[in-house]
Amino acid sequence: MPTSTNPARRRDTPPPRTGSSEIEVLRGFLDYLRDSIAAKVDGAPEPRVRTAAVPSGTNLLGLLGHLTCVERSMFLGDTVTDWQGTFRAASTDGVADVVARYREAVERANDVLDGCADLGAPVPRPRPGRRPAPSVRWALTHMIEETGRHAGHADILRELIDGSAGR
Repeated sequence: MPTSTNPARRRDTPPPRTGSSEIEVLRGFLDYLRDSIAAKVDGAPEPRVRTAAVPSGTNLLGLLGHLTCVERSMFLGDTVTDWQGTFRAASTDGVADVVARYREAVERANDVLDGCADLGAPVPRPRPGRRPAPSVRWALTHMIEETGRHAGHADILRELIDGSAGR
């Protein structure tokens, strides 16, 4: 149950009005979802931000930590050996730390994407010998799906924590 009797409602942010090219639409929606989930975690109260609200153990900090690893893996070539472990935030990590790491990963991912003019080309990887995503288009679509899925989880978890709703 929310701890607040007067839920904090934020004004919903409508979907982005992007340019008409495919890359502008895909990147616009991905950035919209990235901002949405970061805003859900930013300012969430300790210790509830790291407390599981569902039997799976899912919590807000873990969701954002996981998405940080997905961004870094997809666009920066990081290797992840324990995907389940990416859902657990370190006890020393505060909300601001996790949000800052996510925003930094997004910024670095966008730097890579800025150099990708051909949506059909593979995502460039800093480590040779690794199998790339099938295409930049696939990587962007996957990141929209992954971020959107977890943003929905974050909406519910944040509302359970303090009644905050909206984007």
